[in-house]
Amino acid sequence: MSVPQEPVEASVTAPGKASRDELVQPAQVGVEPVTRRELGRRARAWAMWDWGSASFNAVVTTFIFSTYLASGLFVDPAIVDAAGEGGSPELTRALADNASVVAWAVAIAGILVALIAPIVGQRSDGGGRRKLWVTVNTGVTIVAMVGMFFVAPVPGYLWLGAMLLAIGNLFFEFAGVNYNAMLHQVSTKESLGRTSGFGWGMGYVGGIVLLALLLVLFIFPIVDGGAAGNGILNVPSGRDGGGLDVRFAVLASAAWFLVFALPLMLRVPELPPTGAVPKRVGIIESYRILFRTIGRIGRRAPKTLLFLIASAVFRDGLSGVFTFGAIIAAQVFDFTSTEVILFAIAANVTAGIGTFVGGWADDRFGPKIVIIVSLIALSISGSAVLFIEPKSLFWVFGLALATFVGPVQSASRSFMARITPEGREGEMFGLYATTGRSVSFLTATLFALFVSISGETRFGILAIVVVLIAGLLLVLPVSPKPTRIDDTD
Repeated sequence: MSVPQEPVEASVTAPGKASRDELVQPAQVGVEPVTRRELGRRARAWAMWDWGSASFNAVVTTFIFSTYLASGLFVDPAIVDAAGEGGSPELTRALADNASVVAWAVAIAGILVALIAPIVGQRSDGGGRRKLWVTVNTGVTIVAMVGMFFVAPVPGYLWLGAMLLAIGNLFFEFAGVNYNAMLHQVSTKESLGRTSGFGWGMGYVGGIVLLALLLVLFIFPIVDGGAAGNGILNVPSGRDGGGLDVRFAVLASAAWFLVFALPLMLRVPELPPTGAVPKRVGIIESYRILFRTIGRIGRRAPKTLLFLIASAVFRDGLSGVFTFGAIIAAQVFDFTSTEVILFAIAANVTAGIGTFVGGWADDRFGPKIVIIVSLIALSISGSAVLFIEPKSLFWVFGLALATFVGPVQSASRSFMARITPEGREGEMFGLYATTGRSVSFLTATLFALFVSISGETRFGILAIVVVLIAGLLLVLPVSPKPTRIDDTD
């Protein structure tokens, strides 16, 4: 017996403009209709997780902590002292070894994500525990970030830092699987693109604000009254200062993530149990369900499977824009460490703007158009970096690259949401995470290959361009239509 709905008092709105008090149906199956106002509140609370997660993406993985681990602070001081200002083959080799340890930590986490992520998503769909697992995995990620504070600049602590980096990456990706699946809970089918773009944009804006704060408080070199210290807090840096500038920056970032993850936990309701996937199913049976799902997608919707492959390829190219963009800026265009962070802030600004615009274009023209136009612009801008010389031109084309990264990321998530069958969001976004990780070595391998053959870091940009073009060619035949995946053949 159904319970009558309480009448909703309509508010006065302009002609042709929808009332914020009208009932709308979220895209997620099983979620009751809510007012447009309430759905907007849920979407904003959901997007705050993206804002907070910038602390892990920008600070830990990309610009600060991983660079800290790969630095000379974790090399035997005797080797550093013997090398002097000019460096030495021993120091070069030691730095390469440190970078290799960091890379292997991330790679191992990536392999585990590829193996486990689809099961993580699949098992959250039917049991009504999607928000629970976002909370748990976010919590573990934050604990790992807190642990990074204790990684002092001593060679013996390198492995502890690498282990914490791997743990953080692993659980951050698990949190992202269920977080992405929650897009259906906080958006209507008609606004998936705008909501996804809003989330990505909030992530970029959060990264801008956080990096600026960390730069001012902890990172920027300041000399005051003859006493050298970093940031306005005059935090000791380097080996003699215990690397406290980086360690405090990561600790502050953990607190940032915790604070801005809370709105999602408090404001967005848990997914109602649907029974779409058995609540109690063993690991082996979970993998059987996974492989049957992949088989059905391949038979009934081969272009959906093609999109998973295409998005994996171009998303790896997108990650290379930020990961290797900083290396190219430093080695080819002589950016200082401070200039690299300033460039990172500016890149997040342009990427955020591009994402908000791309979200509107997604709903207006469709996600495929946004992806194609952005990948073409990225390929052109990346190719231009091969031929430019002045630092000022790198700012122009580097920021152009960043501008189109956000729209592709957002539209790709929206595309995935549009082709996902109702009730299988976690499972499909688990596959989305798995395919993305399955080729995460591609850009890095090509980057190393091109640099080794040419002997110049500049030519590494070709790796990014090649991967982006490959993703573009793969996505061209794909159609953003919903996929039907039944439980029986």
